Amino acid sequence: MKRPKKRIETPLGELLIERGVITKKDLEESLKTQKKQGGLIGEVIVSLGFAKEADIAYALSLQYGFPYLPLENYDIPRELVEMVPRALASKHCLIPIDKIGTTVTLAMANPLNTEAIDELEAMTGCEIQIFVSTLSDVREAIDRFYGKK
Repeated sequence: MKRPKKRIETPLGELLIERGVITKKDLEESLKTQKKQGGLIGEVIVSLGFAKEADIAYALSLQYGFPYLPLENYDIPRELVEMVPRALASKHCLIPIDKIGTTVTLAMANPLNTEAIDELEAMTGCEIQIFVSTLSDVREAIDRFYGKK
């Protein structure tokens, strides 16, 4: 898989400020929290209530050029769901959504998780194409298509 490159060099937090989603003060507080607790800055911003998951997913799609795809009304064929074990889908917060030829399209909450992409390419023998979705959307889709745990 080709490693994702930023289309927009602006850091995620700054991009959210430019788009009017958060304030500079919100970003500073988020960065302090991230330094103490760890985690991805987008997740920290959402956990502090400064932005919605969709705001983060959309900003990532702008930043890296991955299309954004809400999953709530998406129907995924059973054969695709069976391609990726639930444990792997849950671990990496992803779900297969389409397959054309030797390309499998995934919706992922973290499209920069190259470990997951490499693992799926090796497992399926297919090229992986990425769409960005929210953590909640992907988790709900996993429950809907794999069954609730």
